Amino acid sequence: MQTKIKLIKSSAVVATLFSAVLSTTSLALSHELVDKTELKTSINTSENAKAVNNIVNKKINISAIDNADNSKSALMAKLAKIEFFSAEFNQQIFDDAGNELQQGSGLLSVSKPNLVNWQTTLPDESLIVSDGENLWFYDPFVEQVSVYTLESAIANTPILLITSNDEKLWQDYSVNQLTDNRYLVTAKNENARVKSLELSFAKSVYNVELSAFNILDATGQLSVITLKHQNIAPKPSLFKFTVPEGVYLDDQR
Repeated sequence: MQTKIKLIKSSAVVATLFSAVLSTTSLALSHELVDKTELKTSINTSENAKAVNNIVNKKINISAIDNADNSKSALMAKLAKIEFFSAEFNQQIFDDAGNELQQGSGLLSVSKPNLVNWQTTLPDESLIVSDGENLWFYDPFVEQVSVYTLESAIANTPILLITSNDEKLWQDYSVNQLTDNRYLVTAKNENARVKSLELSFAKSVYNVELSAFNILDATGQLSVITLKHQNIAPKPSLFKFTVPEGVYLDDQR
């Protein structure tokens, strides 16, 4: 808010009497002194206001950073307690207007470090396997396998974050704790294919269990995945992939 300063200007009084001239000059000097005092006060007030605003903004920024760091630490602490799991999943896919596009189901197995087997059985078969170094995507319908380095794949597949506590892998994402058991992981890169990942955990005092996760991509398409019938340890063979004979290999490493 800008402070309006009313500047009072004195006009020299034309008079033949010396006393009148002195009186007018004295009044002008008085007004000028008042003007300068008001201006100085206004400047000081403005500077003080700016200083206060800067302090408040810094506190807000520091608070926001602290909250983000605390949320990320809390989420990583939860994920650190999940060494492995396998579960059935149901998936719903919605467009940016909220219309359901597709339903699916399959099996998801996870083990640390960086091991994933995501097998979709309905409506079409597909397979995603992370062997700890590479990410393999197999589409039997088109008879093609695509393979990426794990590091590059994480940028577009943040669900892989649940398999690792490496802070370097989390640097490209911010975390907001929505509730005690829900966290929103958002990509810092505006051009990321996956904009956000929401993780939900089952309420339990005995163990940490991932119950659902949502994936929002750059087109506004939302995938809602719920997990059920979680088992204990998946077989190690699930995290190994061999390219089937006669299938085209698209090597992106």
